[in-house]
Amino acid sequence: MAPTPLDSAMKSRSAFLAFTGLVTGVAVWTIWGGDIFPTSDDPKGDPSTWTKSEMMRWLAARDLHPQESDTREQLLERVRANLRVPRRHD
Repeated sequence: MAPTPLDSAMKSRSAFLAFTGLVTGVAVWTIWGGDIFPTSDDPKGDPSTWTKSEMMRWLAARDLHPQESDTREQLLERVRANLRVPRRHD
C-alpha cells in the first residue's frame, strides 16, 4: 500500500516544526494576547464628586473622547449629559 500524502507530510521534519510553531504561537497569543491589565470599574456615586481623571476615564470608556484641555466643569457637563450611554465592550 502506497503512503498517503498525509503520511508523507507527517514524516517531514519541517512540517512537524511548523505544527509545533503554530501550537506555540497560539499558546502565546492566548496567554499574552488578551488584556494583561483589566479595566477599572466606573466611578460610583454623584459625578460632581468625581475627580477630573475619573471623569476622563468614564468618558473615554464610552468613546466620548475627553481632552486634557477640558476643564473639570466641561467634563462634568459631558458626563451628566451622557449618563445613560452604556460602557463600550472591547
